[in-house]
Amino acid sequence: MARKKQYNEDDVVEKAMNLFWKNGYEATSMQMLEKEMGINKFSIYSSFGNKHGLFLESLKQYKLKVSATLLKFKNGTNGVEDIKQFFYDSISSNFKLGNQKGCFVTNTYNEFSDHEDQLIKEQMDSFMDNLKSIIIEKLKMDPSKDKATIMKQANYLLLAKHGLAAAARVNTTEEIEDYIEMTFKNL
Repeated sequence: MARKKQYNEDDVVEKAMNLFWKNGYEATSMQMLEKEMGINKFSIYSSFGNKHGLFLESLKQYKLKVSATLLKFKNGTNGVEDIKQFFYDSISSNFKLGNQKGCFVTNTYNEFSDHEDQLIKEQMDSFMDNLKSIIIEKLKMDPSKDKATIMKQANYLLLAKHGLAAAARVNTTEEIEDYIEMTFKNL
């Protein structure tokens, strides 16, 4: 008879997600995961298959974590101001003491840019495509923008969001706010 799990799967995935988020996939060892999650390797393998499976679950958990921020962004009715507010909202938790981790998706996107991992690539592409489509919808709210301008600005803002996520790992609140303000100054 199979033993009953002595842990809450959502809780241990959250702990793993935070560890991957802070250190990246490659730098996070199974020993680190065991210690952080409070469960042994057998339990990790039994529940998630392997480190890769746990990482994919961590990405899903992160998407759930940011879904409220994305929903607020999507439902906004103020065009470019919604995008700017999304930039602020997406980094607001980074400036709690000791929490400078940037964006988990952007960190993963950067770490896996040279890898041929199809499952992670699909997760990243899905997230980025969704984000870009929301940005495009917000830019379309300005009737003075033509289609070419909207696409150029959407690409620019998506890249600016990547830069923001990377900067949020090391820069001060003031520097980040200046970056956001300057990003939107010329739109």
